[in-house]
Amino acid sequence: MTGTPTHKPEAALTHSRIDPRVWQVALVVSIGSFMAQMDSTLVNVSLSSIGHTLGAPLAATQWIVSGYLLAMALMLPLNGWLVDHVGAKRLYLFCFAAFTFASMLCGAAHGVAALIGARLLQGLVAGVLAPMAQMMIGRVGGQNMQRVMGYTTLPILLGPIAGPVLAGAILAHASWSWLFFVNVPIGVLGVALAARMLPRDTVAAQPRPFDFAGFALVSPGLVALIYGLQGSLLCLCAGFALLVAFVLYARSKGEAALIDVRIFQGRTFRVAALVQFFANGIMFGRQLAVPLFLIAGCELSASHAGGLVAIIGIGMMISFAILGILTDRFGCRAVAAGGALLALLGTLAFVWMAFNGYSSAWAVASLFLAGLGQGTISVPSIAAAYASLPKTRMPVANTALNIAQRIGGPFATTLISMSLVMTPGHASGVQVHHFEAAFVVLALLHALCLAATLWLPMRIERTPQR
Repeated sequence: MTGTPTHKPEAALTHSRIDPRVWQVALVVSIGSFMAQMDSTLVNVSLSSIGHTLGAPLAATQWIVSGYLLAMALMLPLNGWLVDHVGAKRLYLFCFAAFTFASMLCGAAHGVAALIGARLLQGLVAGVLAPMAQMMIGRVGGQNMQRVMGYTTLPILLGPIAGPVLAGAILAHASWSWLFFVNVPIGVLGVALAARMLPRDTVAAQPRPFDFAGFALVSPGLVALIYGLQGSLLCLCAGFALLVAFVLYARSKGEAALIDVRIFQGRTFRVAALVQFFANGIMFGRQLAVPLFLIAGCELSASHAGGLVAIIGIGMMISFAILGILTDRFGCRAVAAGGALLALLGTLAFVWMAFNGYSSAWAVASLFLAGLGQGTISVPSIAAAYASLPKTRMPVANTALNIAQRIGGPFATTLISMSLVMTPGHASGVQVHHFEAAFVVLALLHALCLAATLWLPMRIERTPQR
């Protein structure tokens, strides 16, 4: 199997002490994830400044973000096939270096068209790079996978927290180009550490031939579906039709398909993918609804609202730090379901505030509760999905889980956006009660996520490695 480590990380399966080599892999992939998260936050909060400097309208500058996301969706299905053919380490090194180079191109752009083009290149690389962090940890983590994932997610959470602060400092003292140039030293460090610390690749015995027909169905299908979820019914229908066609096609192709959909025949993996869909959906839905409610509905300042939203990150950091201990003691299902319940309770508090008025005490308590719960949903389900499969199936499992995550986000944000637009009186001015439907929808998504976690296995038992 291409990309399988030459050392024996299975030592982690029989000892509670985590192999130092596992921490080396975790350190390297955490740098890549941190850079990607920070980059997204820097760009998202600086779009208006970039557009003003370049003299571009919002309709054009929004493609700096949208183009990146769509290019990412286009390449995401290729991850498993590329790992098999190129090797995990070689692919990670190339993508990390290419992402850093694309950051330099973004910073050097002199117009919005050139910047969008460089962001498209970044998105193409990120579509292959993004799923690799959890796959690499899944390969070497063994029984300690959830503990390792919990710890390595801590620095990733710093990206969205540090991003707005860093963006403000850069824009106050330098040009917008440094929003992208800041990635370069981080990227150089990450590539150097990856070359030294990641386990070497081995040669695949029988690499799969490239599935051109499958790629022609699933990649455009994902792009059309994600774009359609942002408001185009025609693209939504086209994306759905292409993905249905791919599923039917892939079932007949079996392992030769770009993504072997038979992986969903396993109940544990199927449930874990559903949990990932809803977990990512409620996270993105909360990121959309809560700041809008606080700023537009409750008339809080942007800095005040930002400080409140940061409480979610604090809650998540605490839960990630103790995730391994909780799972060892209470099991996969109890931890994920308990987290989903806490996140639901936190959202129900916002439903109450939408109907009865803003309360600072309720806001602080509910956001902390939501973050605490959100942090314990995803990792147990990912660990359960990986543990239910042999390592030879890890690349295709990783691709499938990431596709579920990428679709969940725009699905939730579209529902919430529609509920806001369709609220009577919204056009005349936003008020607290205009968010009633939005938070009810978000609470229903939380309830569906909770229901999905109840189908996870009680405990994680690893499938024999074949």
